[in-house]
Amino acid sequence: MDRKLTDLWVGMFVIAGVVAVLLLALKAGNLLSFSFSETYQVLANFDNIGGLKTRAPVKSAGVVVGRVIKVGFDDKTYEAVVTLAMDRNYSFPKDTSAKILTSGLLGEQYIGLEPGGDDAKLADGGKIKTTQSAIVLENLISQFLFSKAAEGKSDSKDSGAAPSGISAPPGITAPPGIGAPAAGIQGGPKSENNKDSK
Repeated sequence: MDRKLTDLWVGMFVIAGVVAVLLLALKAGNLLSFSFSETYQVLANFDNIGGLKTRAPVKSAGVVVGRVIKVGFDDKTYEAVVTLAMDRNYSFPKDTSAKILTSGLLGEQYIGLEPGGDDAKLADGGKIKTTQSAIVLENLISQFLFSKAAEGKSDSKDSGAAPSGISAPPGITAPPGIGAPAAGIQGGPKSENNKDSK
């Protein structure tokens, strides 16, 4: 009897572990939330979508109003084409803008919508014209390192240059191999000639 009870508890723990792994996989693939409401499709072009994936949420004011259902590439404009499935319960003006944002520093990427002021609404098959691409962390790091390297080169050039304000006196040219004479030598020979004349 005790063995059967132990086997039952072990089996329950195994089933709970499998369910937890399944939920984690669905969460990682943005498949955890299912919606059976009617949708309409909207297109948006981006220069760079970063790590945006299908099933990524589309949010406005922090509320999920749709999902990314398709990510493609336009070989004529060389831009990424993202198809959004918007909930029909939410309508947005035609001049709505879309940008790719990140949840936290290294969180999942999603599309944020900022409604405009146009009276006309986005319809099924419409297109969002104003978009902002994703901020790629690798590009930011490379730009920062490049700027620091450029600053280091300019500092080294400035330190190797001759100090400003030190130059030969006007009217005196130093012979080859001899440094510039100090100020006051120009008037030296004249004073010796005056002594001889006296």
